[in-house]
Amino acid sequence: MRLERGFFARDTLEVARDLLGRRLVRLVGGRRLSGRIVEAEAYVGEEDEASHASPGLTKRNASMYGPPGHAYVYLIYGMYHCFNVVTAERGFPAAVLIRALEPVEGVEAMRERRGDRLDEELTSGPGRLCEALAIDLGCDGADLCDPEASLFVEAGEPVPDERVAASPRVNVRGDAVALSVPWRFYVEGNRYVSG
Repeated sequence: MRLERGFFARDTLEVARDLLGRRLVRLVGGRRLSGRIVEAEAYVGEEDEASHASPGLTKRNASMYGPPGHAYVYLIYGMYHCFNVVTAERGFPAAVLIRALEPVEGVEAMRERRGDRLDEELTSGPGRLCEALAIDLGCDGADLCDPEASLFVEAGEPVPDERVAASPRVNVRGDAVALSVPWRFYVEGNRYVSG
């Protein structure tokens, strides 16, 4: 069952934590590629110096400004795509970066896209999971809640609190707050977590 807009239109930290265990699905050429979300990071507002929204609204970050339940996809280092789920109403920038998946469906297709890699390396990182699931800039702004969407999030199995860990975000820049807030959530002990 696909998640509805109401799931995403909540506090960004709650959404980030609650995305753990849900299934990210991409339909490509009639194939389902999917993975269980095992790591996610929250980014909230222009005051968050680690956020792409810290300089204000730009062409690159426009999708991050809402509405909830849409994709925000961007390119880093000129070669890696990163996928985020937007969580705030139009006009306020907030999103959750999906950092890692545990592959579930279409693993052979993921291997074809990612090359000769260990299964743990197929989707353990934002760029890796986007390559494995064929998520690129063409997905930016996509409505994840559209019944006809080729990229969406399914209910999956929520992760119990005792298996969820929180830490500061990975590889971010900014002030002391941006570098220290525990806005990264992950499934403790899962071998697909990016680190």
